[in-house]
Amino acid sequence: MGIVLGIESSCDETAAALVTTDRTILAQHIASQDEAHAPYGGVVPEIAARAHAERLAPMIEAVLADAGMSLDECDAIAATAGPGLIGGVMVGLVSAKALAMASGKPLMALNHLEGHALSPRLADASVEFPYLLLLVSGGHCQILSVEGVGKYRRLATTIDDALGEAFDKTAKILGLGFPGGPAVERLAREGDAAAVPLPRPLKGSAEPHFSFAGLKSAVLRAKESGEHRDADIAASFQQAAIDCILDRLAKAIGSAPPADTLVVAGGVASNAAIRGALETFATNRGMRFTAPPPALCTDNAAMIAWAGCERLALGHSDPLDIAARPRWPLDPDAESVRGAGVKA
Repeated sequence: MGIVLGIESSCDETAAALVTTDRTILAQHIASQDEAHAPYGGVVPEIAARAHAERLAPMIEAVLADAGMSLDECDAIAATAGPGLIGGVMVGLVSAKALAMASGKPLMALNHLEGHALSPRLADASVEFPYLLLLVSGGHCQILSVEGVGKYRRLATTIDDALGEAFDKTAKILGLGFPGGPAVERLAREGDAAAVPLPRPLKGSAEPHFSFAGLKSAVLRAKESGEHRDADIAASFQQAAIDCILDRLAKAIGSAPPADTLVVAGGVASNAAIRGALETFATNRGMRFTAPPPALCTDNAAMIAWAGCERLALGHSDPLDIAARPRWPLDPDAESVRGAGVKA
């Protein structure tokens, strides 16, 4: 059995975890920065990087202490090397390099998105390759065919904003505070999802890509009109997002390699309404549906440690001079799509 220390610092969560190759999470710590960023309504990169630098070393010590282990007992050190806010990514990656050098253990410099993509296999040992993945977070919205470790075929992406960003902007418009996604989901439970006529961008289009910029704008107009309750706007926004997801998935499946499992991962995957709609979608198509528990959907180090376990089992490692990357597509061969601001 191998043990990997994982470090995650790509955005506003500082996290460390110890995970074994037999899927046991020995210890994990996550420190949120929500309070620090709340006055600004979003993540401030400089504040995030400073918080990572202050918190990471004590957190790693705490994780090792919780597990009753020393660094020498780990088999590898894994850290997010991108994509993400470059200051935070560098804090985590440099720390991992120092630990790997000091202990003589291999370094795993991991794609944050691969952590999300492989997290269902940490939560459920029966998830086998290939599977169809909907990856939805604050910075990314993609549909991928996951064919193996390091083998990802992108089927669709966003041409403007990610779904998590749309949730956060909707929360800001409605004055719900930060983080926005959970706040919108809570308020939506009190509203009528059919009360506010909102668009479904790109629904029915030939390409399976996503677009949420127009939906955000429509939410702003609905709020400014003064004609609708905030709860109804939240519920209608969430339903419009679900309708877009299901339509785009149906289009992507037509060009996807055969797979009998649909997986959702990323921060937005913790949304119960979205999970329920995806489960029904999969069942109606004779597919199995699975999703990591909510604690493994948001940014965390257990998924990074697990991705390190997957790579350790294959004999992979990275050189100590590997660079941090603010952008890092899972499928570097994917064709560019129309639109600006395409997420990696």
